[in-house]
Amino acid sequence: MSEFFTNIPKVEFEGPTSTNKYAFKFYDAEREILGKPMKEHLKFSLAWWHAMNGDGKDIFGDPTIKKDYGTGEVGTMKHALARVDAAFEIMQKLGMEYFCFHDVDIAPQGKTLAETNKNLDEVTDYMLEKMQETGIKLLWGTTNLFNDPIFMNGAGTANSADVFAYAATKAKKSIELTVKLGGSGYVFWGGREGYETLLNTDVALEQDNMARFMKMAIEYARSIGYKGDFYIEPKAQEPMKHQYDFDAATAIQFIQKYNLQDDVFLNIEANHATLAGHTFEHELRIANINNAFGSVDANQGDPLLGWDTDSFPSDVYATTLGMLEVLRAGGFTNGGLNFDSKNRRASNTYEDIFLGFVLGMDAFALGLIKAARIIEDGRIDEFVKDRYSSFSKGIGKKIVDGETNLVELAEYIEGLDEFENPGSGRQEYLEAVLNQILFTQE
Repeated sequence: MSEFFTNIPKVEFEGPTSTNKYAFKFYDAEREILGKPMKEHLKFSLAWWHAMNGDGKDIFGDPTIKKDYGTGEVGTMKHALARVDAAFEIMQKLGMEYFCFHDVDIAPQGKTLAETNKNLDEVTDYMLEKMQETGIKLLWGTTNLFNDPIFMNGAGTANSADVFAYAATKAKKSIELTVKLGGSGYVFWGGREGYETLLNTDVALEQDNMARFMKMAIEYARSIGYKGDFYIEPKAQEPMKHQYDFDAATAIQFIQKYNLQDDVFLNIEANHATLAGHTFEHELRIANINNAFGSVDANQGDPLLGWDTDSFPSDVYATTLGMLEVLRAGGFTNGGLNFDSKNRRASNTYEDIFLGFVLGMDAFALGLIKAARIIEDGRIDEFVKDRYSSFSKGIGKKIVDGETNLVELAEYIEGLDEFENPGSGRQEYLEAVLNQILFTQE
């Protein structure tokens, strides 16, 4: 393979004072944080659809960058194979060890399903060679069940049994590719699994069918030797007005209702949390306390814009509080931090691809450093523990242990001369502690 990005050096760690734009200021892959190297805490992954395919096009304008990777053409097998070379060069130069993809991201669609599958086989054969050469791994695979006009009413929730069957056929192939490439995750992203109006929708049937779809996918994957996790990726809106996987809590309710909790976890995206009116850390906390934490799509949204901007993450408050939740969840097992992030429309050079990743990787590395510092500092955790201390003794402990009832609680209250003051929440103090940790150099 010849080098394609000849003007881009391998990106190395140079520390916070470096002014080299092609250097990490905070991401030091082998630096140990809480007993583990940074790279194991973070498990950075390249998202094929944005990094390799994103061309700057939006609903108001045509592409601003042609990602032909020296072939002079787009959408051919020649282009697809050159794109594999380019992707692995990007990952090697960034020290990134994982990637993710949808089926349609990596190979052109043929005139028939058989031709499409042949193209997918050829490209993944080549990807597998590159993986064996470099040690780079597949984090997770998924299936694009939203772009094709046939999925205008959904895929697993379609009103047509033929569409449902076609979606299942595509998912079957994607699962086979995920197993072939050794992926440790498979994502159900319900891009059009929802509805616009109740006037034409049988919600109960659609949700039941979505569960049937997932159960068939899980059963097939296990039958061909897949050992990894499955993920639902919550999203509040866009493209459907009412998405069935609105947020973490809604997706967890679905998982529990259909008894999927042994196999299905959540892939939390920061930008999707914004669309749901939540914070990134909120969605991670809800996943964690329900034993549903799995993986993360690392990006950020814009609260001033009502759509999925998928910006590279730069907000260190968000990455710190997000990584704090990841650490409290025990870290990643099969999941990781997948950069579902794209350069801004005007950042339209190949160099900008690398600069976006440097920004995002450094933002999460700094977030990890500061999250670990919050844990080591202990003041925030100690405050929370003390705030709920009344539940560790006396009547509070009996409540927690399930050893009391309404009669006893009423008698307890009637015997009090006065209520215990619940105490100040000290939010401003805790935010000051957070600022102190964030802005104090080590």
